[in-house]
Amino acid sequence: MEAYNGHAPITLQELFREALYAFEEWGELTEPIVTFEGWVIPISLVFEAMRGCDDIVPMSIVSAITERLTKRWEGEGPLDKMSFSTAARIMRALARKRLLANGGAEIVAVSSRTAERTPSE
Repeated sequence: MEAYNGHAPITLQELFREALYAFEEWGELTEPIVTFEGWVIPISLVFEAMRGCDDIVPMSIVSAITERLTKRWEGEGPLDKMSFSTAARIMRALARKRLLANGGAEIVAVSSRTAERTPSE
């Protein structure tokens, strides 16, 4: 799932919010994951998928992102609105920085689908 003509479906926007919450709770060395339609996805892939989305981020998400920045964020639009594209680029950079600080950029994902096995005779 990805942005189409600068717009992302609401399900992807909600997944972005979940990825942001997962980033906030990141306590382990491996990258946090979120689930979508039975798939387990590293948060950096969610952020990457939103890089082309020009939709405006709700203010609650903007403040959660900007409080992580070392410099004050200033938007280019009226009232300093932030697009998902900008938010995604910031969060992708923060996730990458965190992975590198933890000793490597490993992405760990586990499929939620179980393989069907036949018993050995």
